[in-house]
Amino acid sequence: MNEQAPSAIAHVSVGTANYSEAIAFYDQVLATLGIQRIIEESEAKACAYGHQFPEFWVQRPYDGKPPSVGNGYHVAFLAASKEAVDNFYQAAIAAGATDDGEPGPRPEYTDAYYGCFCRDLDGHKIEAMFWDYSKFSPSA
Repeated sequence: MNEQAPSAIAHVSVGTANYSEAIAFYDQVLATLGIQRIIEESEAKACAYGHQFPEFWVQRPYDGKPPSVGNGYHVAFLAASKEAVDNFYQAAIAAGATDDGEPGPRPEYTDAYYGCFCRDLDGHKIEAMFWDYSKFSPSA
């Protein structure tokens, strides 16, 4: 049997020093994209979000050291529409995120790309993006 997985990525994890605040932030922001909690391990202070399976984890680092933010690293969440990108951005800013790129087209990537960028409470760069398939044809 050669079934294709529903996503190219199994999951992404980000560390947090303030677990309760981080979970409250992501509960509010990811709800704008229809993403919900899938698993919560309260003793380990780890929570997974997704549509049908855990795709995005927020957790205290297992080594006990403070979390750090990587240069060039970010997590992009797929939105169903431009309006969903806008709602994600507004919810993130209202929940304490800092702006790192307001919602809008990103022609430097492709005409099909519409997105926004912000930094969560721990400084992780997060994005919501809408992919307009009607404006994209892959290069050969």
